[in-house]
Amino acid sequence: MNDTLAEVASQPAVWRRTAELAAQASRELGAPGERMLLLGCGTSWFVAQSIAELRESAGLGETDAVCASEYVPRRRYDRVVAITRSGTSTEVLEALRRVPAGTRRIAVTAVRGEPVDDLTDTRLLLDFADERSVVQTRFPTAVLALTRTAYGKKDLDLIVADGDAALAAPLPADPAEIDHLVFLGTGWTVGLAHEAALKVREAAQAHTESYPAMDFRHGPVAVAGPRSLIWSLGDVPAGLDEVARRAGATVHRDDLDPLAQLVLLHRFALALAAHRGLDPDRPRLLTRSVVLT
Repeated sequence: MNDTLAEVASQPAVWRRTAELAAQASRELGAPGERMLLLGCGTSWFVAQSIAELRESAGLGETDAVCASEYVPRRRYDRVVAITRSGTSTEVLEALRRVPAGTRRIAVTAVRGEPVDDLTDTRLLLDFADERSVVQTRFPTAVLALTRTAYGKKDLDLIVADGDAALAAPLPADPAEIDHLVFLGTGWTVGLAHEAALKVREAAQAHTESYPAMDFRHGPVAVAGPRSLIWSLGDVPAGLDEVARRAGATVHRDDLDPLAQLVLLHRFALALAAHRGLDPDRPRLLTRSVVLT
């Protein structure tokens, strides 16, 4: 078993441990009435997008998510949250240095004692969710499980049970028959769709796309065909399935919690990588953290 597969399989157990941080997460990521900015790169940016939608839909306050490399301090925020597994990503650190004085700064990270600690007021430390793998799986889903329960949006036991089910479920398609994947989301699962597409690119070097669900008909469907898999995350309108089938594509949707749906996707991405003769522990051109010189 490679490191990535072991970390994928550990996700439900890791999610359960996030209960240890629920009170701190409710205080630092809830902060009712405050304006909040979430920063991240890659996977962490997509997690930030999901958290922003979850926080606003919970009525906790205006929340933005910005790719760290694109942050410009034009708007006023009460607090800025940096999501960074390693605590070393150059763009995140540079963005934090540009945050105006007096703004509360929080790091969500998996490693203590890294440069991000010197640039923030406090941290949510998910060291039990840290990973050996370059390809992130359990850290981002642990952050989302923690956030959702802290916001009162989902019972943790239900999320964990669905995660276990996702580890035992059959894959939705034969990897040998798929070389193009499209992920659709709505609301907070748009961020999950973007993350799912990134996972397949990283692990299996496959052609992937991701969209807010209803935008699929506004152009993206034109490239769907018999070797496409159209994967819905969350409450995506069922009518889009027929649109995809008319294009000749395979369609997948299920009733699992969206985080569990992401676990199933992780398994499919690793199966696709194996079919292509790739080692997901050593993804092409990628490193655990992007540190620029």
